[in-house]
Amino acid sequence: MEGNEITLNSIDEYISKSPLEIQETLKILRKVIKEAAPEAEEKISYQMPTFALHGNLVHFAACKKHIGFYPTPSGIDSFKHELSEYKGSKGSVQFPIEKPLPYELIREIVKFRVAENVNKAEDKLKKKK
Repeated sequence: MEGNEITLNSIDEYISKSPLEIQETLKILRKVIKEAAPEAEEKISYQMPTFALHGNLVHFAACKKHIGFYPTPSGIDSFKHELSEYKGSKGSVQFPIEKPLPYELIREIVKFRVAENVNKAEDKLKKKK
């Protein structure tokens, strides 16, 4: 394994190692996600800040020209109209750094993902009985 890889242990550490000019944006994004998913656990997964509740909910990452937001393909698909102005792919969206993040939309996507994961967990429990 290469010696130049940095292993991050917390979202605080991730934000502190991000460029100064986007640290405040990342702090607000984290706060919005925490408010929308207060039961979720914070962790680092795939070297990105991750929120998990009955599995991963969302990830985010600071990139050179955008903030990547990863709410799984279902999170993207369910909000494709609202996300249509942004670049993205099957499970991700890119919010340009030079524009304000759509925090209300992010909040709605996170709430959708919480409901989705809770429903899946409940369905699994029913199947076990």
